[in-house]
Amino acid sequence: MPSKLASALCVVIFLAIATFAVLSIVLPAINWVALVPERIDRVTASLQPVLDLYANLERFVDNIASRIASSAETGREVRIATPNSMMGIIAASAPHAAIQLFFALLVIYFFLAGWTAMRRRTIKSRGSFEGAMTTARVIQQVVEATSTYIGTITVINVCLGALTALILWGLGMDSALMWGGIVAVLNYIPYLGPIVTAVLLFVGALMTFPDIWAAMLPPLIFLALHTIEANAITPMIVGQKIEVNPLLILLSLSFWAWVWGTTGALLAVPLLIIIKTVFAAAGTPDIAGFLFEDGSLTHVGDEDEKDDEGR
Repeated sequence: MPSKLASALCVVIFLAIATFAVLSIVLPAINWVALVPERIDRVTASLQPVLDLYANLERFVDNIASRIASSAETGREVRIATPNSMMGIIAASAPHAAIQLFFALLVIYFFLAGWTAMRRRTIKSRGSFEGAMTTARVIQQVVEATSTYIGTITVINVCLGALTALILWGLGMDSALMWGGIVAVLNYIPYLGPIVTAVLLFVGALMTFPDIWAAMLPPLIFLALHTIEANAITPMIVGQKIEVNPLLILLSLSFWAWVWGTTGALLAVPLLIIIKTVFAAAGTPDIAGFLFEDGSLTHVGDEDEKDDEGR
């Protein structure tokens, strides 16, 4: 099969699977949004102790601020019009999301279509046989590390989502399959994804259970499962081969999310693994040794002291 046709087939299959996964989450979510006006009173009643605490704290802060402020300055009032409905929010964000998705699909297609030729050209362009073998070995290590991570994390996320959905179904929470899908998808995003999932589970539980203490049970169960998965299961399965510093993960996540939005956040860790594998094979620059051991920088104060001793 020609590489372009095979790449297009892979993109179509991926798009079909992703569409099925998104629809399995979005369609039940639409029903949840429709239930918000009916259950807002229940949510408000459940959150009433927290709202009272916040109101008392706000009154205390306002009282302190009014005593400290000696004069009030009035300035020009600026109002920013924001969408006031769910359809308005979707309509405002849909073009940007569509552009990101289209660009991501184009990148995936052209990368798959040109991968074989690019790898062959990169290996053959080396000046020696040893260089060609090293290049081929590094490319193979990048492919193995990336595929191992993506495949393993996918299986773990699906299992985590299925287990969470089963537990939520046992607790009597509506649309347990939707919540399991949300858990599986957002768990691809390190650190931020589980936090957003816990918040969404808490909001959904407030719309289902009668009091705030019962509503705290679903997010706490998910956080317990995620803690076990992140600290025991994933390191044990993935292994130390592709272990990455958490600080580098956060930096990569913030950078690629800023550059490429949601798609960049999902691809931040695989891209970091690729860069880490390449540097591990080529050699990591020793900046500290370059600056402090090899005498690359001139110490002006030390030279002045030597001149004084010579005199």
